[in-house]
Amino acid sequence: MKRIVAFLALSLFALVSTAQAAGTLKLLTWKGYAPKELVDKFEKETGLKVEVTYSNNEEMIAKLRATRGAGFDLAQPSQDRISAVQAEFGIYQPMDYAKINADQFIPSLLDAVKKNTLVGGKSHAAPFCWGTSGLVVNSEKAPNATSWKALIDPAYKGRISYRLKRVALIGLGFALGYKPFDLYSDPKAYKDMLDKVAEAMIAAKPLVQNYWSNGDALLESVRSGEVVVAEAWDNGAWKLHAENPKIDFVAPAEGALGWIDTFAIPAKAENVDAAYKWINFMLRPENAALFTTQEKTATASKGAGQFVDPAVRADFERSFPAATIDNIKWYPPVPGALEEMEGKILDKIKAAN
Repeated sequence: MKRIVAFLALSLFALVSTAQAAGTLKLLTWKGYAPKELVDKFEKETGLKVEVTYSNNEEMIAKLRATRGAGFDLAQPSQDRISAVQAEFGIYQPMDYAKINADQFIPSLLDAVKKNTLVGGKSHAAPFCWGTSGLVVNSEKAPNATSWKALIDPAYKGRISYRLKRVALIGLGFALGYKPFDLYSDPKAYKDMLDKVAEAMIAAKPLVQNYWSNGDALLESVRSGEVVVAEAWDNGAWKLHAENPKIDFVAPAEGALGWIDTFAIPAKAENVDAAYKWINFMLRPENAALFTTQEKTATASKGAGQFVDPAVRADFERSFPAATIDNIKWYPPVPGALEEMEGKILDKIKAAN
């Protein structure tokens, strides 16, 4: 009888241990960042269940603020949207870099994210992928669209599209001769720049076909010829280029705006171990390459290039020669007060007749 009881106890312990080892990873991320093929592969390898919630920077911040960092095990905010939010609301926990496979990361990207997410002497993220915002241009209809100024150029009246977001504010700030990121430490000077940008954008409202908010809808409007110049991400333009070589990504002469999206663990994550497993899994070169091939977005995995589809490599090589990469303006962390300032300016532009 004692042997039977001991056996049952061990069996129960094994079942409980297996359940705890499995569990669920609750992932808050961008659409496309958790391809089904990789989710299935991860679940098979680890026994974990992955629940994916799609979001964007603003929604991630709102969701995690509302719960004080609960409800998700891993989030993927942009690196410039972490430090100010963390300093004010404490919605993330410090990253334990001993739990990630650092040799899988491009060192410069890992170092940059550590630096840019530093709060209270501790860093709060690791890099996942990077890309740029610039122009998608139909060169047949807009052969001279090589500057952010194309978004306010009468030559393209009625065939311009961009998001009413900070990308347009920053891009046009550079186009008007400012150095927006250098003004982050001077709120008054930054406000003066925003006022000038708003003035130019309001004057140019009659030139705009639409202010896009849905990426698929934007691609369709460019595909159809309704829009010939738009602010967009590089990979969206490459999708169109594959269909029509006259449409392509153009890094503006003032510099494309560069972003890095990250992995950050919410303050009250319930399955932290699962979060680190996902980070290491997604940075394995063959997995990172599958993501890059599907989404046409570069990852922070230093060994992924050899596994990426040749056509995708060609897009990067065509759009980003060395000089263009050197001219990318990488987003630094955004001071919270400036985000509020930008929001008011964008509301003013939207409301203007």
